[in-house]
Amino acid sequence: MNVSPRLTSPPASTATQAAGRKQRSDGAGARAQLLQTALRLFSEKGFSKTSTREIAQAAGANIAAISYYFGDKAGLYRAVFTEPMGSVGDDIAVYNQPHLNLHQSLEGFFSSFLEPLQQGELVQLCTRLHFREMLEPTGLWAEEVDNGIKPAHAALVEVLCRHLQLGKADDDVHRLAFSIAGLALQLFICRDIVEVIRPQLMDKPQAIDQWSSRLVSYAEAMVDTEAARRGKGPGPMGTAPRSRKASS
Repeated sequence: MNVSPRLTSPPASTATQAAGRKQRSDGAGARAQLLQTALRLFSEKGFSKTSTREIAQAAGANIAAISYYFGDKAGLYRAVFTEPMGSVGDDIAVYNQPHLNLHQSLEGFFSSFLEPLQQGELVQLCTRLHFREMLEPTGLWAEEVDNGIKPAHAALVEVLCRHLQLGKADDDVHRLAFSIAGLALQLFICRDIVEVIRPQLMDKPQAIDQWSSRLVSYAEAMVDTEAARRGKGPGPMGTAPRSRKASS
């Protein structure tokens, strides 16, 4: 949230400072408008079939503004791809902390993962853009996998190993991590379907918070099931599993 402080200045400089503030405000607004318009067009048509002239016209801006704020079309696309939702790797510290128990770690994981869903249409456009990038790659999706998704997956695996008392992750821990992440990911992929079948499940921020709470419980059950399969058995919530027996 941008909150401008109240400033008092000598009368002689008031007009100059006011003009400067207006210019900065107008610049931020123009950049944001270009980003929003480019996101819509890139998500609909892809990178190669969307021209800078089309974006500028739809945004009500001069085409030179794209060069000024983003350098070129590729720079604008990179900003559109990375800025609105950030990277999943940005939130690792929220859930991967040694002092957190399993419930707290999963709360941090799901709350940060699902927070963008509260942004309504914006997240839908971003999801479509990501799918289009996978189908028509420019290289940004590969960067996101390497710099965001892989580190986030490794962090979740570390959390699971810590609470399953494993020194090293095996394939089943990775399966469990992918399955837990999939609980949240499907809400982005299937949002349109959920809104058709049961719209109240996605229609307000409180509904998204409820999803986060429920997914924590579902994921805890998955971890307990894996612990039991390994012969550890589910322990009291938030406590370490019992000593390991031979896996089946």
